Amino acid sequence: MNLEYLQSFYITVKCNSISKAAKELHLTQPGVSMQLRNLEKELGAKLLNRSNKGVELTEEGKVVYDYADTLLSIQGNIERDLKNLQQEAPQLMIGSCKSVGEYALPCSIFTFKHVHKEVDIKFEASNSSEVIQKLKDHTINIGIIQFDPKDDDIITQSIISDELLLVGNCIDSPKEISIEELKELPLILREKNSGTRLLVEKALQEKGIDIEDLNIIYDLNSPGSIKSSLLAGKGFSFLPKLIIQQDLKGQCIQTVKIEDLSIPFEYYVASRKKYAFTKYEQMFVDFIISSKRGFC
Repeated sequence: MNLEYLQSFYITVKCNSISKAAKELHLTQPGVSMQLRNLEKELGAKLLNRSNKGVELTEEGKVVYDYADTLLSIQGNIERDLKNLQQEAPQLMIGSCKSVGEYALPCSIFTFKHVHKEVDIKFEASNSSEVIQKLKDHTINIGIIQFDPKDDDIITQSIISDELLLVGNCIDSPKEISIEELKELPLILREKNSGTRLLVEKALQEKGIDIEDLNIIYDLNSPGSIKSSLLAGKGFSFLPKLIIQQDLKGQCIQTVKIEDLSIPFEYYVASRKKYAFTKYEQMFVDFIISSKRGFC
């Protein structure tokens, strides 16, 4: 079976569009269509029904799609393992949400590297949604995220529990407010699609409040930048307890309790569903999960 044709079929189904698949595969639309026809001819079965709404799997196509998922995953694992053998040092490609990526995780990486000096570690910090996409794109193999995406292509393992707290500076911040009073506070939030933003939106929706009801003065894509804004008295924000513990001890900022609202969440290690960790990747994941606090 031609794996190139199988990949075109698999991506077409994932994209629900031949034209979108062609862009992802860097092929022409007629080229992808030809590969799909060749695959159907090779297997002696019609795999797709095409319409203006996209593509729909036939019964035969459903069978082939399930096998394609497995076969292409195995192909990726073979290529990865061969590449690792050809490299002088084993590699870890890690992506993390910024809440831990800018604070706790670098310490854990340093500790792991100190013990395993032979490992080459490549690390990127971005928001949770971007980490998930990088896993799917095979840009990274290990992700640390703030929420479980409930995605069929991604599996997760819980690391540690945390909670989002509303915080402001220590000079003029109230100690407790109602949810209605929250609507009036000048808020600085993480960017859209970040894990923190999604957790806040979900918690407020459960209380019947839309994010648009809030007084959001601006968004920032860095927890560090948000903390700097709070210290300067620019507003209030929701931040993970994990990254503000030292600031609270130093009385640089203070929490603001919101009546009848709490936002607990978990940090997770995430990976592609059918991806098999290398020896060192599994060692790093075990190291993170087995730690009492999850991170340094």
